[in-house]
Amino acid sequence: MRARDSARLSAIRLLLAGIKQREVDERKELTDPDVLAVIEKMIKQRRESIVQYEKGARQDLADVEKFELGVLSGYLPQQLGEAEVQKEIDAAVAESGASGIKDMGKVMAQLKTRLAGKADMAKVSGLVKAKLSG
Repeated sequence: MRARDSARLSAIRLLLAGIKQREVDERKELTDPDVLAVIEKMIKQRRESIVQYEKGARQDLADVEKFELGVLSGYLPQQLGEAEVQKEIDAAVAESGASGIKDMGKVMAQLKTRLAGKADMAKVSGLVKAKLSG
């Protein structure tokens, strides 16, 4: 507020409103994992909006969404590197005893708790699918 960065302030207010809305809907105070889930959902919405705005040749709106995406990403924990994610995938596959693509749900359930907020789950899903089918 003091820096008078209205765009950043707007993005933070959207995040706080999303958190507050979920608290009211569920009638409980959110824990850290719950807040991370809200942030991840908002990030996913921004990514989808960017794609749609760029398809519709609305670069001005896409730029706003990209800025908000950057602000929201700043509130996530440090993202894991490709090697660390691959190591977690290997461990989850070994622990679940997954043998094929039909076991992807078991592996993803384990990874969702381990990697919440630390990795883009869409990318993780693609890596798991490649590992189990290959």
